Amino acid sequence: MTGEEVLFWALAPLAVAGALGVIAAAKAVYSALFLAMTMIIVAMFYVAQGALFLGVVQVVVYTGAVMMLFLFVLMFIGVDSSESLVETIRGQRIAAIVAGLGFGILLIAAIGNVAATGARPNAAPMDPDNNVEALAALIFVRYLWAFELTSALLITAALGAMVLAYRERDRSRKTQRELAVERFQPGGHPTTLAGPGVYARHNAVDVPARLPDGTPALQSISRILVPRDIPPTPPTPTPRRRARPAHLRAATNGHAHYSTNGHHKGGLQ
Repeated sequence: MTGEEVLFWALAPLAVAGALGVIAAAKAVYSALFLAMTMIIVAMFYVAQGALFLGVVQVVVYTGAVMMLFLFVLMFIGVDSSESLVETIRGQRIAAIVAGLGFGILLIAAIGNVAATGARPNAAPMDPDNNVEALAALIFVRYLWAFELTSALLITAALGAMVLAYRERDRSRKTQRELAVERFQPGGHPTTLAGPGVYARHNAVDVPARLPDGTPALQSISRILVPRDIPPTPPTPTPRRRARPAHLRAATNGHAHYSTNGHHKGGLQ
């Protein structure tokens, strides 16, 4: 086996696996990475066959530009799994199935034709020094219309991506003021609740705070205390004040008056 055959049999399964990963991955970012891997392997096949220009174009244009643009769009816009999967264009699934079957039949017919008649010899031996010029002549002279149609196809794909990403709004976008009003309309808890121990008899973290109506706010207690089976803090009885003697009460309720020279004028006796 030659080096090209070894390279082909080593990388072809990886290319097929990457192509299958594009359609089987659950997330769009993973699909893009699988597609980039497949494109890089195809570029290596081009280089192994002597088409260095095609290999470089494959990496620079498709993997380096198109795929990176695709990834940046995914990162900026994001793909939400809760998006609607309702078919917006009627019959697109049936059309996709028919188109896939048609391409499959053409591929099988092409492979069968090559297997029956044998591979055609090269029309001219490849000239390494003049390969790029010959390729440019084929693209811009012989197959100019096919090249222009391919450019139109890329523009159509860009327009299709814009149409798919566009979301029609029934009304104008809500401002910050309108969003704030909507938050307070349902009621609920427009402000933060008090922490544990606030307005309660104890300031422990396992004692619920008191609401304005006097009921305990159970939301003020941390949820971590419940799984840990931490017993609540027992209430400490508040000691009652002793009654003060009559002369102390009288001294507290009385008023003392002093003159400017410091002599007592009356009040406290």
